[in-house]
Amino acid sequence: MSVLTIDAGTTVIKSVVFDDQGNETAVSRSATPVLRPHPGWAEQDMDAVWRAVVHTVRDVLTDLTDPVRLIAFTAQGDGAWLVDDHDRPTGPAILWSDGRAGALLTTWQHDGLLDAAFRRNGSLTCAGMPNALFAWLAAHDPDRLARSTTSLTAAGWLFLRLTGIRATDESDASAPFLDHTTGAYDPAILDLFGLTDHARLLPTVLTEDQRTAELTPTAADQLGLPAGLPVVMAPYDIAATARGVGVVNPGQACSILGTTLCTEIVRTDIDTTGEPSGVTIAYRGRDRVLRAFPTLNGAEVLGWAARLLHLPGPPELARLAFQAEPGAHGLTFLPYLSPAGERAPFLDPGARGSFWGLSLDHTPADLARAVFDGLSLVVRDCLTAARTDVTELRLCGGGANSDAWCALIADATGVPTARSGDTEIGAKGAFLTGLVRTGAVSSLHRAADTYVHVQRRWQPDPERTAFYAALHEDFLTWRGLARTAGWRTTATWRPDSTTRRTHPAEQPAPGGIRV
Repeated sequence: MSVLTIDAGTTVIKSVVFDDQGNETAVSRSATPVLRPHPGWAEQDMDAVWRAVVHTVRDVLTDLTDPVRLIAFTAQGDGAWLVDDHDRPTGPAILWSDGRAGALLTTWQHDGLLDAAFRRNGSLTCAGMPNALFAWLAAHDPDRLARSTTSLTAAGWLFLRLTGIRATDESDASAPFLDHTTGAYDPAILDLFGLTDHARLLPTVLTEDQRTAELTPTAADQLGLPAGLPVVMAPYDIAATARGVGVVNPGQACSILGTTLCTEIVRTDIDTTGEPSGVTIAYRGRDRVLRAFPTLNGAEVLGWAARLLHLPGPPELARLAFQAEPGAHGLTFLPYLSPAGERAPFLDPGARGSFWGLSLDHTPADLARAVFDGLSLVVRDCLTAARTDVTELRLCGGGANSDAWCALIADATGVPTARSGDTEIGAKGAFLTGLVRTGAVSSLHRAADTYVHVQRRWQPDPERTAFYAALHEDFLTWRGLARTAGWRTTATWRPDSTTRRTHPAEQPAPGGIRV
């Protein structure tokens, strides 16, 4: 018997088949473009996402001889996937990476609302979360909110198409509204953001033992599968990925080196102390949470750097980068290139990238090395913000294919790193969840021990770790200067104007070349 899994990422939909030993036997992928109709916006056609799911499922089943015993899926999180009372989209999905509510977020931060919400549930709101999007829509597109009955996530949208049920799981519901002590939405957080009237949009929250339903005849016909198959909604992608690399017990950690550079640690308690940072995700009932730092800047930074240096892609960038010395001969890179700024381990919608210390002596290899060093120091930054002892950091995502980067992260963090033998980690997490939820395996811990295998490990070099500890201090200093200077100028070229307008407070600080 086979298990069919679906991993609906932001830019790629994947369907993966696993056999009874947990081996990947077939994979199909389909690109799903992100629409950017205005600067800072990030949207997707919800029907196009479903069509991509149908395409990859049918494709992956083409040569399959074993019958499918269950479907388990995961998907990108956050955002607002709004539907009406006929289960139809009221417009494009607004994604987790959308930045249109950035100005609102700045106001909330200034007024102390973000801090107050974090003190209740351990999650710091970012621009792509439902509370920010509801408030933005209420101000700029109230008609769409009025036409909408439910705000789903990508996983909720797929669960609706597969089973006909409107719902979300606790991981997707965690930020920003969940009360982790009860598993229900917290009315105080809704009231805090002035969204009590929009509570009607929030879907039913399903607990771990409620997230299994049957495949409807309509969906079965579209997918080419028998109706009535069990369908399991796994946690959203970053949580499913943690499960997929075997991070299920307190103190275990992983970093996803993908679209988001997400570092996450399993805890037994909710930490609402310290500087507000990251999100706290319900992970296993009331006794496990995932402390996660999903950055807005990850693999796209590598693609940008490769284009800047006229290289085919990130693999070639890595080969160039590791020709240079650690520290890139004094060149430091702040990798905040997302138009939406940054959300973890700090929140600043205006964050922008910088090269610091650049001179005529620096080579393309130094620039490439600075990019990898900068991203690795972000991982260290997140582990520091987690304030949790970690003994091993498991790496996954496209970036983990680079042995050199895996070794660099061990050096930069001082934590041993390890890479899983699987390639489709989010799908593997959905696979493990599906087995547990359908009773094939007794616990998530046992499922991870049985089906997750480490391919390779790296130990940190003490001398390099000491070097990167000092470099991290420099990194934080440059970041502080950049934030104080307003990150960038507001000067722009406009063909219909002869005036360049720059606010004095936003002039670049000396020594910084702005990206």
